[in-house]
Amino acid sequence: MISRPVSEIGERPLIGILTGIFNKTRDSRLIVGPGHDDCAVLEMSEDEYLVVTTDMLHRKTDFPSQMTGWQIGWMSAAVNLSDIASMGASPVGFLSAIGLPKDTDVTFVEDIAHGMADCAKACGTSVIGGDIDTHDELTITGTALGIVPKHELLTRKGAKIGDKVCVTGFTGSAGAALHAIENNISVPDRLLKALLEPYPRVAEARKLARSGLVTSMMDTSDGLALSLHDLADLNQVGFLIYESRLPIHDDVRKHVTTDPNELTDLALYTGGDFELLFTASPDILNQVFPTFNLSIIGEVVEQSAGMRIERNDGTNSSINRKGYLQLGN
Repeated sequence: MISRPVSEIGERPLIGILTGIFNKTRDSRLIVGPGHDDCAVLEMSEDEYLVVTTDMLHRKTDFPSQMTGWQIGWMSAAVNLSDIASMGASPVGFLSAIGLPKDTDVTFVEDIAHGMADCAKACGTSVIGGDIDTHDELTITGTALGIVPKHELLTRKGAKIGDKVCVTGFTGSAGAALHAIENNISVPDRLLKALLEPYPRVAEARKLARSGLVTSMMDTSDGLALSLHDLADLNQVGFLIYESRLPIHDDVRKHVTTDPNELTDLALYTGGDFELLFTASPDILNQVFPTFNLSIIGEVVEQSAGMRIERNDGTNSSINRKGYLQLGN
């Protein structure tokens, strides 16, 4: 075997290697295993599944310098609770292991804990345990647990040709806020909150799960375009997205950019929004659409049609996996 550094193969191929190892000793109660979805799914009882997820965040790469201790704690819980929501589940607990530099102020650690507790409470659960240790860099690993009735479990698999493509909330808000910070652009607090205090869509997810209309779902933490590609690859389908239907917050247009191409790039190719992306029966219009902020942005098409966006001028363009975002200052 030829030895290669991790940096050479990238995160996703490495996950594939590890998944192959772990699946060799797969537990018989495991319904959805490593590498296949936002959470692992285990049979809990005759009627319910247990869903479990974990994520690691670092000071340098995941927490902008503007973040308060409270916001760091909130974010650490939110990224995991969003994964629970993406499976249609209700959170039942959050645990966290925190690695702290030796010179960390105790008040700062208390603020982190308050942020975690507040996010968990907002999602209907609580912090139930964890661990703490010293580390060269602030590092927080969160683990969230959830439960879902078996007939309401939602996964990334199941999208069908003719389904509607939908997303909750707004797209590109977190990316626009990060761009504003990096370029000293003043933006309203409500836009910054999209980046610094993302809100897991637990309530919306439960409504969607109960509707019986959703065929596949995941969150958009890695960006809308990348999430669309993940769903397309798994379901062997294509997507037609309409530029005119991308839900972009007015604050992005007012304070960050008015260029139509830049707005679309922000919506497609920036992550951190933690909204729900899902495919659903056309009946979603009548039964779920009026109850919360939901946009129908496209439809599921044949795989041979690829990943396309219909521009406002009537032309069609490919949706790349990550894109090439280049905003002007």
